[in-house]
Amino acid sequence: MDIVTMARKAPSKARKTSLPPFLSNPFVLALAAVAAVFAVAMGVATLTGGRSGGEKAPQAPVQQAAVPPAPASAPPATPPSPPAVKAEAPAHAAEGPEHAVPEKPAQDKVEARPPATTVAMLPPPAPPAQPPVQAPSGNAALWRKNALPADVPPGRPIIAIVIDDMGLDRKRSARMVGLHGPLTLSWLPYARDLSAQSKAARANGHELMLHMPMEPSVKADPGPNALLISLDKGEIVKRFRAALDSFDGYVGVNNHMGSRFTADRAALAPVLAELHRRGLLWLDSRTTPNSAGIGLARELKMPWVGRDIFLDNEETVAAVKAQLAKTEQVAKRQGYAVAIGHPHDATIEALASWLPDVQKRGFVLVPVSAVVRTHHAGG
Repeated sequence: MDIVTMARKAPSKARKTSLPPFLSNPFVLALAAVAAVFAVAMGVATLTGGRSGGEKAPQAPVQQAAVPPAPASAPPATPPSPPAVKAEAPAHAAEGPEHAVPEKPAQDKVEARPPATTVAMLPPPAPPAQPPVQAPSGNAALWRKNALPADVPPGRPIIAIVIDDMGLDRKRSARMVGLHGPLTLSWLPYARDLSAQSKAARANGHELMLHMPMEPSVKADPGPNALLISLDKGEIVKRFRAALDSFDGYVGVNNHMGSRFTADRAALAPVLAELHRRGLLWLDSRTTPNSAGIGLARELKMPWVGRDIFLDNEETVAAVKAQLAKTEQVAKRQGYAVAIGHPHDATIEALASWLPDVQKRGFVLVPVSAVVRTHHAGG
C-alpha cells in the first residue's frame, strides 16, 4: 500500500472513532433534542417556582413579627391566585410596614422638640414677688414730708430716742408726750382715738411712727391683726395696709415684737416693699439678731436705720439711766445712736432728768428721720 492510500484511509478511521455509531442514527438525535428541550423547560419552571416560594416563606413571617401591618392598610381577602400573583402579594405586604416605619421617626421627631403637652406639664413661670417699686425720691418722699425739722450741726454726735407701744396706756402715753423733745413716738395701730393722740404728740414737737405688731418667737400676744408667717402674702399685705391707714403724719414703721416674723425674709419682703412704695422709712427694732429687715431695705435702696440700745428691759430708773449712758457711748463711737424705750414709769422719770442735760454734754437730740437723713438715707 502506498503512502497516498494510507493518507486517504486515516481520516475515515478518525471520524469513526470520534463519533459513536448510535449518534449517527437520526431517531436517537431527535429523542435527545426533545429531552434537552424538556429539561430546559423543567429547569425554568423549577427556578420560577423556587424563587416564588422563597419570597413568600421568609418575608411574610418576619415582617409580621417585626411590625404588624395596620388594619387600615391590610389588603382585602382575595381568592387563591396563581403563583405569580402570590409572589407580588408579599411585596405589597412588605411596603405596608415600611410605610408604617416612618411613623417612628416622625414620633421621635415630635419627642425631640418640645411638644405642647410637655410644655403644658411644666410649672408656669413664677411671677415676680413684687412689681418694680417706684417710690418717691428726694424731697417728694413721704417720710421727708412728715419729718420733724431738725438742725444737725456737723461733727456733733446725734441721739434719737424712740418710744414704742404708744396709745394703749392713755395716761402714760400723755405723760411721754408732755416731755421736752424732740422724741420719736411710735403708735400701735389698734390704739383708740389714734388720730387725736398722734396729732397732739406732733403738736408738742415730737415725730410720729407706726408700731406694727408682728409675730414673736416666744409665747406672747402681739395684738390684733398682727403679721404672722402662717399668713399668705395677700393677707399680710392686707393687714399691713389697714395698719398704715389707721392714722397719718408718720415717717415710717418699726416692728412691735416680731422676732419670728422679721427673721422670715419671704414674709417680711412684701411689707418693706409696701413701705418703700409709699415713700416711708424702716426702723428695725432688732428684736432678733436674725432679722432680715436691714438687708431687704438695703436691697430696695429705701431709707432705713436700726436700733442700737434698749432702754428699759429692766424697769428701774437706775437701769434706764445706765442704758442712756450706753447710748451716749455708742453715739460718740459711730456718730449717732438710736435707743428704744416704752411708756413705763421708770422710763418716763429717767428721761425727764436726762433730757435737759444731754445737749450740755455735747450731744444733739434729734428725731429718727434726722439719723436716716444723715447716715442711712436711701430714698
